[in-house]
Amino acid sequence: MSHSPLLNLPGPSAELLDEIRAAVASARQFVADYDPELVVTFSPDHYNGFFYRLMPPFCIGTAASGVGDYGTYEGALDVAGDIAQECAQAVWESGVDIAISTSMDVDHGTVQPLQELFGEATARPIVPIFINSVATPLGPLSRSRALGAAVGAYLATLDKRVLVLGSGGLSHDPPVPTLATAPPAALDRIVHGAPMTAEQRMARQSAVSQAAQDFAHGDSALRPLNPAWDHGLLEIFDEGRLTDLDGWSNTFIAIEGGNSAHEIRTWVAAFAALAANGPYRTGNHFYRAAPELIAGFAIRTAVGIAV
Repeated sequence: MSHSPLLNLPGPSAELLDEIRAAVASARQFVADYDPELVVTFSPDHYNGFFYRLMPPFCIGTAASGVGDYGTYEGALDVAGDIAQECAQAVWESGVDIAISTSMDVDHGTVQPLQELFGEATARPIVPIFINSVATPLGPLSRSRALGAAVGAYLATLDKRVLVLGSGGLSHDPPVPTLATAPPAALDRIVHGAPMTAEQRMARQSAVSQAAQDFAHGDSALRPLNPAWDHGLLEIFDEGRLTDLDGWSNTFIAIEGGNSAHEIRTWVAAFAALAANGPYRTGNHFYRAAPELIAGFAIRTAVGIAV
């Protein structure tokens, strides 16, 4: 499912919020019916837990805390540390390199979907897996598929009901600072992880809200959403043609979907984890091109098919 900090801020219309809430409610029922014992999350970060001073392509947390950005949960999460450690070992042995964090900080990209699906972020034990989707240079999309497949193969060895969650937007290009464009204060943050004061967080929230209002009213230089590209991507997921994505270059993704469309890596990994254990079918086919969120917002559920 997609995430958006703007869901927790003033600005989006009641019509949009009602539509998204209805779609989330359907996904929440899907999750409740399944009643998972463990949740594995593939999520990006927005310079709240990972910084340019050390930016791994992938990292698995054996312990993690929410930073509380944009009104999401702040505090320790219920991480299944032993399972996370075993999963990392299995991923390494499969030929995919992954870093380990024994004190991972995660932001709304991880926490918001947990809160939306379970009511609270600590409702189930989790294994948080970070996929760098913002800080260049980025690895090829095929590596995210390989990561997901390796995780899925490991999960099949557990005697547990596991929900695999990929959290990210589709086409979107919000005002995220980069090494080339960040002013000094933002540069210190994205490189060194300089902590933000409460006032700075509020100022950032206000700036994001204003950017969304400008974008929704057509008064913005941000890259437009690309619903056609989004629907094409969702069709690939629905049909299980994940290897088709191996040929998508990072340049192609940025041009077609925007710089933050690289968050599709979390979806690729999640579907690859399921596909590692056979064919699947998708449900809850929700999509909305939502300028008020500066994002193509989508939800999919999927279950394996017995063959």
